[in-house]
Formats: sequence, C-alpha cells, structure tokens
Amino acid sequence: MKMITKSMLISLSTMAVLGLTGCGGADAKPVDQAEADFRCHKEGVLAPEWTCTPLVEGSYAEVGSAPMSAAGENFSRREALANGRSNLAQQIETKVKDKVETFVRGTGIGEGESVDKVTTQVSKQVAQVTLKGSKQVKYWQNPKSNTIYVLMAVPESTVNESAKEGVKTSFKDDNALWQQFQSKNALESLDKEFPTN
Repeated sequence: MKMITKSMLISLSTMAVLGLTGCGGADAKPVDQAEADFRCHKEGVLAPEWTCTPLVEGSYAEVGSAPMSAAGENFSRREALANGRSNLAQQIETKVKDKVETFVRGTGIGEGESVDKVTTQVSKQVAQVTLKGSKQVKYWQNPKSNTIYVLMAVPESTVNESAKEGVKTSFKDDNALWQQFQSKNALESLDKEFPTN
C-alpha cells in the first residue's frame, strides 16, 4: 500500500514538473513595450494624432467623421462636420453642467430644484452657442477607406462667456435667486469658474 502511494506521488510530481516546463515554449515570450505601436490608427491606417486625441490649445475640441458617400466628398464632409459639432456640444454641455452645478452649490444659492433649473437652462444655451461658434480646424481622409475626419473646436472663452451670461440670466428670471446671487457677491466665484481672459 505504501509503495502504491509513493509511486503515485512520484507520478504526480513528475507531471507537475512537466506541466510547468511545457508552458515556457517559444510562443510564450512577453510583449516588449518598446515594440508595441501606440500611435494613432484608424481602420488599419496610421492616422494623425488629433483623430484619436482631439486637442486644440485654449479650446474645446472633438472629432467628427463620416464614410465617403455616393453623393460625393462635399456631402460626406458636411456629415462629418455635423457629427463633430454634435460631439462637441455633448462634451461642452456635460462640462458646463458640472461647473454650473459646482458653482451654484458652492456659493450656497438656492436649493435642489433651483440648482437643477439653472444648470439645465445654462447647459442648453451653451450647447446652442457651441454649434454656432464651432469651426473646422483640421481635415483628414483615410486613404484606405476614404472616411473623412474633421477636428472641430470652439474657444473656451466663448463657452465661458456664454455660461456666465446664462447663469446671470437664469438668476435674474427668479427674483429670490437674484437677490441671493447679489448679496453673496457670487460674481467673483463665477469668474473663477468660467474665466474669459
């Protein structure tokens, strides 16, 4: 009985050792970080960096794209511009809503419902300004798929100015809020949250 147990232990040990050494084959070499290509690629083609990371100094920026249409390049470009503006408006609306909410709560003006009302009004107003004030900054067409990419941007100062005006207008529409706004001298905090210079 002891002999069977001993031989079973030896067999199990041998299998475990073979299993461990079998995992270290030539195919299992680790990926070298230096060999990895982290550059921007779109549809299998090396693309401009802005198509992956839309950045424009002093501006909010987003990318819009559209496949080449049978209606032609101008049609596809207009579609890419529309997509870019929509992406830009969504990004800005979210950021402005967060900033306005932080400002209103931080200054202690109004309660929950008035905060929501102000943030909703301002973010919608800013989104409209964004759509009007945005412009195409860059253009690229993928040589493989003919997909058109455009970089859209709107200056932060334009967005901030619109947000400040929106906040002031929203408070003026509610006399009690306007009195609180003026008595707390919240204009300075508003300028810090939405700098225009």
